[in-house]
Amino acid sequence: MENQIIKNWISRFVKGIFIALGFILPGVSGGVLAAILGLYERMLDFMAHVRQNFKRDFWYFLPVGLGGIVGIILLSNPLSYLLTTYKAVVLWGFAGAIVGTLPTLFKESSKTGRHWSDWLVLFATIIIGGVFLYNVAGLVGQLPVNFFSWLLAGGLIALGVIVPGLSPSNFLLYLGLFKPMIQGFKRADPGVFIPIALGGLVTLLLLSKIMHFLIRQYHAKVYHVILGIVIVSTVLIIVPPVADYSGFNLVSGIASALLFLIGTSIGLWMSQLEEKYK
Repeated sequence: MENQIIKNWISRFVKGIFIALGFILPGVSGGVLAAILGLYERMLDFMAHVRQNFKRDFWYFLPVGLGGIVGIILLSNPLSYLLTTYKAVVLWGFAGAIVGTLPTLFKESSKTGRHWSDWLVLFATIIIGGVFLYNVAGLVGQLPVNFFSWLLAGGLIALGVIVPGLSPSNFLLYLGLFKPMIQGFKRADPGVFIPIALGGLVTLLLLSKIMHFLIRQYHAKVYHVILGIVIVSTVLIIVPPVADYSGFNLVSGIASALLFLIGTSIGLWMSQLEEKYK
């Protein structure tokens, strides 16, 4: 009995390490990985009804959370190096991974049917969201790195858990928070970890019930908004000022194209896994 408990604990710890990929890799959703690993439904139920069975669920998800922290620290070092040395090329790979998830996200948006007004919501989101995000960078630049921006980062990461298929890291890239976040994770900096954890926890507590209600009542509209935001943010991470093309040459272009295709293949594969284990 005791050996089985230890095995289950280790299993959930390892699952937490894999879910960490959804926190720091653009194109990968923590919610999708949680669904693949069989944790999503219980996780969402825990977040939406935190007072019920709190003690039982807290101890169940504790190794998942610890595994997530360990996974973030382990993965941040190589990711930080790649973004520092080959930023534009790596961003094309990330963009491909996001593009690979779009067919599944598009399919999910029509799960309850698709009305002409849903197309209107999608195009309006792309146009308004694109103009807003692009001009925000032009007017105020990328967000400063401080306590409040880390709270926002935590909130975006939590949204990637609540909404399977939504990858928060591409938003963080565009806002200029991704690289400093990865560097902070690499150092295990509490000044980064603590506000991100607070922002994530507050978002989970405030929005899990709301998101559950909105998806249940307005599934198509919500997913068309998500789809529009994902499309816009994906395009914007591979254009200046996010992607730096100084020193970009033919070899860089070929490498970017190859990584884009590889990323797209990985995104499609992850989406197929989600469908299989949903």
